[in-house]
Amino acid sequence: MYNAEMARRAWENLKTVRTKRPLVHNITNYVVMNYTANALLSCGASPVMAHALEEVEEMVTLAQALVLNIGTLSRTWVEAMIKAGKRANISGIPVILDPVGSGATRFRTDTARSILEEVSVKVVRGNPSEIISLYDDTSESKTKGVDAVHTVEHAQEVALHLSKKFKTTVAITGAVDLVTDGERQCRIYNGHAMMGSITGTGCTATAIMGAFLAVDEDPFMASCTSLAYFGLAGEKAAEKSGSPGSFQIALLDTLYEIGEEDIIQGAKIAI
Repeated sequence: MYNAEMARRAWENLKTVRTKRPLVHNITNYVVMNYTANALLSCGASPVMAHALEEVEEMVTLAQALVLNIGTLSRTWVEAMIKAGKRANISGIPVILDPVGSGATRFRTDTARSILEEVSVKVVRGNPSEIISLYDDTSESKTKGVDAVHTVEHAQEVALHLSKKFKTTVAITGAVDLVTDGERQCRIYNGHAMMGSITGTGCTATAIMGAFLAVDEDPFMASCTSLAYFGLAGEKAAEKSGSPGSFQIALLDTLYEIGEEDIIQGAKIAI
């Protein structure tokens, strides 16, 4: 059922991240800055959190990937994201967008759409409701704050549309993750319910996806393999811990500890 070649690709990507230690520039939200930085360090990447208008263009040229996360927005941050994104495009640096809470407010939704219109984004990673909101203006596309009210299946058709419209890969995360670039499609069955008990799990998945995107030129493959790795880490962390606080620490430890055999045997990627 699961694709052995994709599992091997997941390990090769992780090994390359650990060897090359790519710099991942994050313009992200206050809630997750510390945790996502630690998660990137745990998987072997090098994080930098920089959002000042005065430095984002210079900083992004030093990086191998740019993560844009709209979780705690202000107008200057939006300007910084677009400014950094355009500079990344000029420099050939891949950009990944996490439209946190898109659909909850007009500001968030408009910001996510503006970034997609003005910046060439390699990957969009969101929960089903966030992905639907990028396409649908109806009340049924609303999110519950930053939480999803739809399933991955509800968002599948929209993901295909967005992929083709913006020439991007769309990754929808849920109980079973779905990734599509408009032509190819995969599902990732890794993960654990405990991952929903701590804040910033989706944001962390996006940051790690940025690290994989820095070493894999195929955004579809980078997305599938990073989600399998992160989901597998969640499974193994849950074996060590039965409560949210200890799970959060165990997840960081497991991202660091996972080895070749773990991924080859444990990655659940279906094409």
